[in-house]
Formats: sequence, structure tokens, C-alpha cells
Amino acid sequence: MADQFTKSIIVGAGVETVYDLWANFENFPHFMKNIYAVTKTGERTSHWIMQGPLGTRVEWDAETTRLEPNTRIAWNSRDGGDIKTSGQAVFTALPNGTTQVTVTLQYVPPAGMLGQAIADLFEKPEERLEEDLVRFKAYAEEIAGRRGRTRAVAL
Repeated sequence: MADQFTKSIIVGAGVETVYDLWANFENFPHFMKNIYAVTKTGERTSHWIMQGPLGTRVEWDAETTRLEPNTRIAWNSRDGGDIKTSGQAVFTALPNGTTQVTVTLQYVPPAGMLGQAIADLFEKPEERLEEDLVRFKAYAEEIAGRRGRTRAVAL
């Protein structure tokens, strides 16, 4: 059975900037705590490496299933990886030049010792996703600020 969770955050940058940063999965190690590396392997495919407990590595290939510019990105893991996961990020432009990002993730933990290691990585998954989104917000606002496109937001 798949676990699913959803979190949202408001980023003080325009939807184009926020979408572009998220659409480049190779940026993910900058803000996702346990993601070690993401490598683009094709037009819509990528290879992910997650740093696990005690130096273990969890690897999988993902396919982007939807790319709706400045609106939505969805993905699924491909068969044969250490983890089965899917999700989507929805980007909503707000009137004040900021962007709401809503991420929904699903994963099915495998059985066995590797499964336990992966389950440990996903301990308190909603908190982990929330922390990763806070880091993404800081990352996106820093990049947007360098480009002169950030907005101050009182939340």
C-alpha cells in the first residue's frame, strides 16, 4: 500500500522562476536533504541517488509524466529501482508576484533490509517534505534575488 502526503509553501519569486528551478531535477540536492545526486538520462528520464542510513545508497530511475509549463510537473519511478515513488508539483502564480508550490508524493516501501533502510529515510515523511520545501523556498528566493526577481512576503 502506498503512503501519500501533500504539503504547500509560498515562495517569494515568480512562477516562471520557481517552475524552472523545480523542473531541473539536478537542482534537488541543493534543497532535498537526503538526495545525493540526480542525473538527467533522457528527455524525460533521470537517475536519482538518495543517501541512506549508515552510508547506504538508494537508487532509482524516474520518468517525468507531465510537464505543463509554469503549472505542473508529475513523475513516476520506473521499474527496477530500489524504490517505487510518484508525485507531482503544482505551481500557482499569486497576485503579488509570488508562487504557491503544492507537492504530493507517494511511495511504496519495499520489503526486507533495504526496505527497512528506505522506510527509515521516510520516517515522518510529511515533516521531511515540509523541511525540504522550506529549503526549496530559500534556494528559489536566493536565485530569484540574484536575478532581481524576488518578492518580500509576509506569511
